[in-house]
Amino acid sequence: MAARTKTAKDRPSYRCTECGWTTVKWLGRCPECQAWGTVEEYGAPAVRTTAAGRVSTAALPIGQVDGRQATARSTGVDELDRVLGGGLVPGAVVLLAGEPGVGKSTLLLDVAAKAASDEHRTLYVTGEESASQVRLRADRIKALHDHLYLAAETDLSAVLGHLDAVKPSLLVLDSVQTVASPEIDGAPGGMAQVREVAGALIRASKERGMSTLLVGHVTKDGAIAGPRLLEHLVDVVLSFEGDRHARLRLVRGVKNRYGATDEVGCFELHDEGITGLADPSGLFLTRRDEPVPGTCLTVTLEGRRPLVAEVQALTVDSQIPSPRRTTSGLETSRVSMMLAVLEQRGRITALGKRDIYSATVGGVKLSEPAADLAIALALASAASDVPLPKNLVAIGEVGLAGEVRRVTGVQRRLAEAHRLGFTHALVPSDPGKVPPGMKVTEVANMGDALRVLPKGRQGASGGGSRRERAEAPREAEARR
Repeated sequence: MAARTKTAKDRPSYRCTECGWTTVKWLGRCPECQAWGTVEEYGAPAVRTTAAGRVSTAALPIGQVDGRQATARSTGVDELDRVLGGGLVPGAVVLLAGEPGVGKSTLLLDVAAKAASDEHRTLYVTGEESASQVRLRADRIKALHDHLYLAAETDLSAVLGHLDAVKPSLLVLDSVQTVASPEIDGAPGGMAQVREVAGALIRASKERGMSTLLVGHVTKDGAIAGPRLLEHLVDVVLSFEGDRHARLRLVRGVKNRYGATDEVGCFELHDEGITGLADPSGLFLTRRDEPVPGTCLTVTLEGRRPLVAEVQALTVDSQIPSPRRTTSGLETSRVSMMLAVLEQRGRITALGKRDIYSATVGGVKLSEPAADLAIALALASAASDVPLPKNLVAIGEVGLAGEVRRVTGVQRRLAEAHRLGFTHALVPSDPGKVPPGMKVTEVANMGDALRVLPKGRQGASGGGSRRERAEAPREAEARR
């Protein structure tokens, strides 16, 4: 008798206990959440069909849809409005993720208080702290208001009950990884729990027209903890960045259904709370009466916002066979590349056997190639012990052949430098419109850029032309 072929109803099905991903065959590792040993058999899948049902709202021509329901409302924090695209849209769900201690709770508590001051009922739900701890923070940052309600809950059903009781127009949940649903297996923060909690709150937000701000944790790699589906479900994903030892905090838009994702909000964290910085360039500069060797200024773009930053370099005689190369706020690979270009193309040979330290001011991180020219000039100035001219900024990418390449947004960078009082700029060729009263020098390669240093001291550090280096020993002998 011929063996009976198994149909789809007879085949077992397998499901990941962490994220709920299903498959028809067993796997040792879940391809969705990358967890090992979580795929288990749970029975044969049922073949289901969905019949056509009654529609809730009739389809309309797109021109007849009322767009006023998606009008953004200001949060009261200008820098956050800049990143959101004007403010919070009713029914929108925003996920704010960042490292522990960066200031997420402080920022959102301030936003909640400002929303409450505009006669909008606001519910702040904390799952990480007690209500008294949040009250102490509210006292410190002056975030007390009668329309601001506070609850400490970790149960999803209790959170939904608070929504029915308070009926807020803004919900702040700190954080989504601490709330769990009793109907879902798994610990709080697990893949399945995060997906269920986020899905329930998103449905509640859309039904009530309530804006929701969710705080999200990050992994040690900097990615948002939880399933990747969480980022797809929410409307806006914001990244809160900053060095814990510095005052500057940056909010970047990763995803935004209501605006652009190339905006950056700047904040300053202090003892009294967190405030927006409309002009943060002053945090990245050191004001001096006279220029100092080893320093150079550049203009970097954070999103579409130009920021003037300072690069510092220091070179000292090395006491070990392998000289140190230490960086802070700069990419080590880019600094190493600038050292190689200066030695080979700029003929500065005094850098190879010296300890070199390079850093930025104010905790800013410079990763874009437009800072290459400033890094190279700061290193050359430190090697020759000669300061660069006062009120000078350098903008440009440096290639391995020593050429200075064009970068984006040169006109915006020059306008920002001119606004802050800088009068001289080194830029690649064809910079476009130049601000009136500003001297702009076009440089094609590192040789042109190094001419801003005094010639006599360049030769002392190994710079200058080959003829100058050949004549230097004879001139020294003649002086003796």
